[in-house]
Order: sequence, then C-alpha cells, then structure tokens
Amino acid sequence: MARLRGDGHQAYLVGGAVRDLLLGGRPKDFDVATDATPETIHALFRNSRIIGRRFRIVHVRFGREIIEVTTFRGHHSSGDNHRKGRGGNHHSRQSAKGLLLRDNVYGTLEEDAVRRDLTVNALYYDAGTFEVFDHVSGLTDLAQRTVRIIGDPATRYTEDPVRMLRVLRFASKLQFDIDPDTASAIGQCAHLLREIPPARLFDEFLKLFLAGNALATFDQLFAKDLLAYLFPETDYQIRNSPTALALVRAAMDSTDQRIAIDKPVTPAFILAALLWPSTQQRALELQERGEPPIPAMNAAAQQVISEAARHISIPKRFSQPMREIWEYQLRLQSRSGRRAAELVDQRRFRAAYDFLLLREEAGDDTGGLGSWWTQFQQLPLSERLEKVAGQKRGTHRRPKKRRVNKA
Repeated sequence: MARLRGDGHQAYLVGGAVRDLLLGGRPKDFDVATDATPETIHALFRNSRIIGRRFRIVHVRFGREIIEVTTFRGHHSSGDNHRKGRGGNHHSRQSAKGLLLRDNVYGTLEEDAVRRDLTVNALYYDAGTFEVFDHVSGLTDLAQRTVRIIGDPATRYTEDPVRMLRVLRFASKLQFDIDPDTASAIGQCAHLLREIPPARLFDEFLKLFLAGNALATFDQLFAKDLLAYLFPETDYQIRNSPTALALVRAAMDSTDQRIAIDKPVTPAFILAALLWPSTQQRALELQERGEPPIPAMNAAAQQVISEAARHISIPKRFSQPMREIWEYQLRLQSRSGRRAAELVDQRRFRAAYDFLLLREEAGDDTGGLGSWWTQFQQLPLSERLEKVAGQKRGTHRRPKKRRVNKA
C-alpha cells in the first residue's frame, strides 16, 4: 500500500481482513483495493502477475504470502468503458439472463464499495491515516451481526449466483444472522446456480467445507435448498434417510475438529461422505443382479462420480482416493488371512477406518467392525498374523457342492 501511495495512487486494505480485525480476529489473508490499473500494479511489482478474465486482478507475492490487489470497480452498466489514461480493454458484458460474463469497468472507491457483495466485506482501511471508510453501512451490520447483500438481492444473485453461496458461507463462518431480504431472494434465485460452470462450483466447494465451518455451512445449504444444485443425488438421499444425513453431518463435524487442531484434511473424505449413500445403494442393487461385491462397488462409484461431475467438478486427485475409501469398506469386512493383517499398513487404511467409524456413528450396522479394527490395528504385525491365522477365511464363501454318484 505504501508503494502504491508513493506512486500517487490510492490504496486501502479491504474486505475480510478489515472485517476480521474489527471483530478482534486474526486475518488469514489480505486484499488491497486501489485506483491503479492491473497493468500499472504489475509494472510496480516485479513479483506479481495478472490473473483472471472475468475479473482481472493482480497477485503480488512476498515469500509464501500472496496479496490480492484489485482495481476499483465501476458500474458495469457503463458497458464498454474506456477512460482516458486508464488503458484499454476495460469493459463489462452480461449474458441474456443477466449473468456477468466480464466485468473490468474501473471506477472510484465509492463505486467499488457499492459493487462488492456483502456490506461487512465492503469496509476500507487507510493505513496512512488510520481511517475506516464505510459507504454501505457495513459497520452497522457488523455491530448487529448481520450478513446483508449490497443492493437488490435478486439482481445481485442474477449477476453472480455464487453470491448466494457466499452469503451462507459467511453467515456460518461469522455466526451472523442473514438479513431477511437477502435470505428470501435465495429461494427464487437458487436455480441460477445451474448456470455456473462445474469447475467454479468446485472452487466454491473447497471454500464452503474446508474453512473450519463445514457443519454449520452444510446445515445452511441444506435448509436453504442449495445443496440440491451442488449434489442433487446426495440431497435426495439425505432427505429420505436419517442415516445418510447423520453420516454427512458427522463427516463435516469431523473435518471441523481436525482443522481446529491443525490436522490435515482432504476434500476426498468429505466427497466420500457426500456421495457414499448413492454409491452404497447402487452397489447393493448391482450385487442383487449377480455382480460380485468389489466390481459392483467400482461400477457404482463410476456411475455416481460421473453424474456428480455434471454439476460440480471432481478432480481425479480426489476422486481416486475417494473410490479407495469406498472399496476399503468391503475389504474391512474380511477379518482373516494375511491380507487382513497387512491391511492396517496400507496407505488408505486410516482414512477408510475413520470413515467406517463415521458410518457406525451415523447408525450403519457393520456388525462391530469398528471396535474389532480399533483393537486389531494396535497389535504388531506378528500378533496380527497370529490372530487371523486361526480364523476361518471367508465365512461368506459358498460351500462346495458334493458330487453324487448315480447308480
């Protein structure tokens, strides 16, 4: 900010960092707003790069820290906006349905504040004068612990339907109430989420469920009927099965607890919980048609993931471990032989075991598998081998038919 001001530009700390500081918290990242164009910012900082097409912003890197710098936005209704001395290619474009496709119209601080999504995220801090600038009553909403969309909610959701997800995410994160008008417009605009590319929805999925507020966010999405536009099969399953709902909520709560104590988390585990009810049901249906258990599970997983990917992208780096967690639910049923003894040392065992415990917590009857594996994994390999050696393998195997000699 000092370098931008030294070059004759305005520069303010903006958004979540200002909000969190005013709430007495510790910001995780910092965003800067300025009247300098992306090209000017890039010229001032060699350690920067311009990203984005729909919204052009600049990432300035300092070691591992990335400062996101945005140019003040103007009113997109200005259309192709070419301002003297501010470079070219500054324009906005909307789809026939009102969705913003490009929005690089530059403006003033006041215009920029009105263009932001939530009032509590539209506060600007001047590090030079130690002042906070508020043009949208964000300080009032902060004091009243309210999440409110700036402007007409239906219009703002039409411009960018992802704003509905952001409303629920910040209400969950901050434990704020949602302004009634902001909330009521979600019902009439929820279908607009179908217009959002699956890749962008996956980015939002990460923000929704990997910020330490997964359970509260999930409950908000479920209550406001937005989950159906991210995971339609999951939404159907959990509305018809208390066990499925309990499993997903347990996975969300477990993720929150791990984040709270700085343990690693992976999207694959949450995805496994969200899509397990549909996968389990399809696998059982395939087994009833004569498919062996593991091929049935693999086929069901392929079907469920393919259908889910039509709504939200699931990168292979997450879909593969998710499928392994599911397959291990079958492998954990076997408690005999060397394979069972060595399963504990496999890379995916811990995640599969944790998933098994969540299933039991949710009310899924596994025949006591959880407690058996809890005790078994504590043993050294030699004792594990000794324990499983005396157990009959595969009580589920079909008995051999006796040959009868006919006279």
